[in-house]
Amino acid sequence: MEYRLIRLVDMPEIKEEAAGWFHEKWGVPLEAYQDSMEECLEKKGNVPQWYLAMEGKRIIGGMGVIENDFHDRKDLAPNVCAVYTEEDRRCRGVAGALLDFVCRDMKERGIGTLYLVTDHTSFYERYGWEFLCLVQGDGEPDPTRMYVHRTERRTKKC
Repeated sequence: MEYRLIRLVDMPEIKEEAAGWFHEKWGVPLEAYQDSMEECLEKKGNVPQWYLAMEGKRIIGGMGVIENDFHDRKDLAPNVCAVYTEEDRRCRGVAGALLDFVCRDMKERGIGTLYLVTDHTSFYERYGWEFLCLVQGDGEPDPTRMYVHRTERRTKKC
């Protein structure tokens, strides 16, 4: 079955379903997703934004763009967050398509540099992301990897 990529702002009626889906995947409080998605729908700024891959009415992947993804480098913003693809839909290009979609959408909004924290060591490079530095996650014992995706040449250094 084919999937389509959507911005939450183009399909606000699925906000509650999307918030529940992200909560189920990441364990972050449901209210945090609801609040961020409501802020996204108020269209007062470029961040936060939320994106989904839909197969029919089923959410098969998603990610957001927020100011800070719970780390100590508040100057490295905005951050792609909550990247997830359903296990039965992995290795089909869903995450890569979403990452490309998000980067293009943010560039159209005037944001040419995005950051992302992850424990993955080779996945994001396939999609034009570069390892930047280690950052300290809030409440985490060990540092985690920070990646950058630039559609502009200038970026902040760690």
